[in-house]
Amino acid sequence: MSAMPGVVAVNTFREAVRDRVLYNLIFFALMMIGAAIMVGQISIGIERLVIVNLGLSAISIFGLVMAIFIGVGLVYKEMEKRTLYSLLAKPIRRWEFLVGKYVGLLLTLAVNTSFMTLGLAAALFYVGRPFVRSDALVLVAVYFILLELALVTALALFFSCFSSPMLSTLFTLGIYVTGVFAKDIREFGELTHNPALKGMTRVLYYLVPNFHNFNAIAAAAHGESIPVSLIWQNTLYALLYVVLVLVAASAVFSRRNLK
Repeated sequence: MSAMPGVVAVNTFREAVRDRVLYNLIFFALMMIGAAIMVGQISIGIERLVIVNLGLSAISIFGLVMAIFIGVGLVYKEMEKRTLYSLLAKPIRRWEFLVGKYVGLLLTLAVNTSFMTLGLAAALFYVGRPFVRSDALVLVAVYFILLELALVTALALFFSCFSSPMLSTLFTLGIYVTGVFAKDIREFGELTHNPALKGMTRVLYYLVPNFHNFNAIAAAAHGESIPVSLIWQNTLYALLYVVLVLVAASAVFSRRNLK
């Protein structure tokens, strides 16, 4: 493999960092964590629960916004600015270009998630509560959020290979919402006792990414233990799903007529 995907990844990271929208999202996320401090001071005795709940929710929501709204424009912006054509004229395959774009955005999300996590840690420290062993659960929840964002980014990139940013956003959001409620949709199908609907909901359950399994915010807030098996299962699941989506994106993008 050539070094071109790495070059594309670095350039994508630099472009995303320079994007003012990105800083606005981080600012609002930190504001939300600041609001958690205020609410935590009002909620006597449950400061940690409130701060962790709101802080992790802010990291998840704003990370999701960044992943979708930047991800759906990764390919489209390059085509619109006509820079894609000169880039592909160089010794780089189309799949290498996509992988580089994906890694660059994922690196951006990881860095910004790290900064927001530091903001959450500062909020916990501010209320005068010393860090304890159970606070490691917050890091596990943040790791699950990153796995979730990795999946969303791959989906956004996939749709951006053949659709407009608006439609790509709608498609990605639709799959995300369906994945969050995939378990409930399957249970609904079981309750109907309709064979066709039951089969359809079961296929949907296994087809869309199950984002419900990545939600550990409540467990981290309440200090509940998170099984080690769930950590490696979520890691393998996200890795496999991302690889499959990127392979599909590469296949679609390789066949697209860019002239």
